[in-house]
Order: sequence, then structure tokens, then C-alpha cells
Amino acid sequence: MKTMRAAIALIAAVATVSACGQPEFHYVRDRAGTTYFKVPASFSQLDTEPLELLISGDDPTSAATQLRKERVWSTAFDQAAEPNVQHMFGSREPFVYVTVHALTVKERNEMSLDRMRDYILPVTDGRREAYVMSQLQAGRAPLFGNFEPLLDQELTLDDGARGIRVRYNYRIVGGVQTFDQTAILDGKGTSLSLMLITCEATCFAERAAELDKIAGSFNLLRLPG
Repeated sequence: MKTMRAAIALIAAVATVSACGQPEFHYVRDRAGTTYFKVPASFSQLDTEPLELLISGDDPTSAATQLRKERVWSTAFDQAAEPNVQHMFGSREPFVYVTVHALTVKERNEMSLDRMRDYILPVTDGRREAYVMSQLQAGRAPLFGNFEPLLDQELTLDDGARGIRVRYNYRIVGGVQTFDQTAILDGKGTSLSLMLITCEATCFAERAAELDKIAGSFNLLRLPG
């Protein structure tokens, strides 16, 4: 009996160590070490180079692309069974995209809360109208339609940093997708950090608490000096 109890205790101990050995989260910092966040370990990390080319519209061989690589850091995490960067614009499972931009002088001068709102997708009235017009003039039906605002919150952070958090729905190819975006401008106005969390509207509603924790982990780090 003692031998059996000892064996059970040993198995339990091994199981506990194995469980503790599995990380619960991906802990992530940007290249410069200024921005921090975490996502559950069940998400797969992706190469964002194809996504950056899609967002910027630049030629992969252009000087603009090379310059962008120097100024822009990004990463993405997808919880789909078959991860894909295209899930950022439509997926039944949560997708997280984070980018940090070293701003040019022109970008610093133009940065505003509305510019932060519109940094990835058109959110403000003017940008949405301009988007629809540009698509129609090009002979294309707008991919994003039926905009529905859900949250718009200004953020005041330490060391003079400020930002915006917006959440909204777009209908994309017959489905409704929820986008939750947090954008933070550092106190010196030299860099913009942005997190975008997205999944189908029903998914977002069901997993709101979990996704709020991911968004809540996104912040700037106070560096020494």
C-alpha cells in the first residue's frame, strides 16, 4: 500500500512539474524594448512581412520598403487552427497585431487622436467617406461596410503618453467582424505603438473578458535614464 501511495505521489508530482513547465503566455517586447504585451500561449506567432506590404502598398524592392523596415516593428498572433496573416481582416478566431512606428517629423506634426483612430482602418466619418469614394472611383465595391461604433475612449498615461482605444464592427464578405484597437503615442511624440485585436463579432462577444486582458496588457515600458 505504501508503495502504491508513493507511486501515485510521484506521478502527481511529475504531472505538476509538467504543467508548470508549459508557459501560459507569450511575453513580448518590441525591438527597442519600449512596448510590452502578452498573449495566451495558444496563439501562434506569425511573420508579418506580407502583412506590412499589404498595409503599406509598397513595392517589396523599393527604397520605401527598406526604410519602413528600419522604422516599423510588428508582430502578429493567430489562434486559428491554420494561422494566416490575412485573418487580420476576417476570421472566426482571435487575431492580434501589434506594431511600433518610429515617427518621421512630418508624421509627428500630423499625429492626432483622429489619426490614431484611422491608423489601420477608416474609423472617423471623413476617412470612411474617402475610403468608399476611392473604392467606387476605382470600380470596386468597398470591402468594409456597415460600420458600427462600439467604443471610443481617450487614454491618458504616465510620462505624458496619450492615446485612444476604439472598438467597432465592419461587415466583411457577409460576416460581421469586430476590431478593437489601442494606439499610444509616447510622451516625446516620437513613436506610436498600436495593438489591433479582431475576430468575428460573435467570437468577440463570447470571449470579451479574455480579449480585454490582452488589450489591458498592452503598455509602454519606462526605461531607465
